[in-house]
Amino acid sequence: MKEVFDFYNSTTLKSYNLDESIRYQLKMLDGLDAFTRRHSENVANITCRLCEQLNLSKGFTIYCTTCAYLHDIGKIFIPPSVLQKPSRLTDEEYEIMKTHTSIGYKTCMNDLKLRPYAAGTLYHHEGLDGTGYPNGVLGDKIPYEAQIIRVADEFEAITAKRQYKSHVGVIDALNILIEHARPTPAKDGGKPLLKVGKIDKKILKALFKVVIEDTEYEIIARTDYVNFLEDEIKRIKDAQKYYNKIQKTTNENKKAYLIEETKYFLKPNEEPEKLPQILSELESAYEVRKEHIQKLYHEIKEIKKLTI
Repeated sequence: MKEVFDFYNSTTLKSYNLDESIRYQLKMLDGLDAFTRRHSENVANITCRLCEQLNLSKGFTIYCTTCAYLHDIGKIFIPPSVLQKPSRLTDEEYEIMKTHTSIGYKTCMNDLKLRPYAAGTLYHHEGLDGTGYPNGVLGDKIPYEAQIIRVADEFEAITAKRQYKSHVGVIDALNILIEHARPTPAKDGGKPLLKVGKIDKKILKALFKVVIEDTEYEIIARTDYVNFLEDEIKRIKDAQKYYNKIQKTTNENKKAYLIEETKYFLKPNEEPEKLPQILSELESAYEVRKEHIQKLYHEIKEIKKLTI
């Protein structure tokens, strides 16, 4: 399986030659609330990997990823009562929230170091079919970096669990984005007025690959832990064999020998009397994780079936 790109890895940062200028730009995230900052970092990570899947140049990938880090910078100026509201926004509050795009654009344009990344802040909610905001621009009038960021932003926002909504699974999230990539039919049910949807199909297909990579990586990590649990279960079962023999013998010398053999298999914080409980917990954890791995394999199969 292909190694997953980690933009936060120190080696990666070094190889991407992030100079003081770019570090200054990323420092701007400190002004965001914790949730928005985490969202921005996640969107940047996805954006970076989308650029890789799209075979974009190293320079554009760095640029696009930095734009993604800063895409919600305008939310610094959104009132906390709106930005951090635990329930759904009213129509009026939503209009206030939408201003983060133009505010972010002005913020970047007023800072020479941030000015090159202004397009990502302004256009990342625009739709190819003209249904986005703040200006409702169409098609290739939307900078490509903003088109990529929109896909990453929507996917992260849909799958992130917030106070006012339950968690949406990966497959359901991708199906929502598939609908966004398809042309909207005319109001009378006839042919779509435009041949494009809100988001670019090619970018969405790249997202499929990113999600599959993430899922494969999770399978590897969980399989390693399942293997660890298997070893632990074997260790406890071996200890229990000796401990069971202790209960059956009346020979003190043999009992002392069996106690030492039992201790050989135990860790310092484990007590022989609690072996059944330890084993039960390990076996339960093992079954849960094995089941989850099977679900992940199934998820990959379902993603590969998706069509736009």
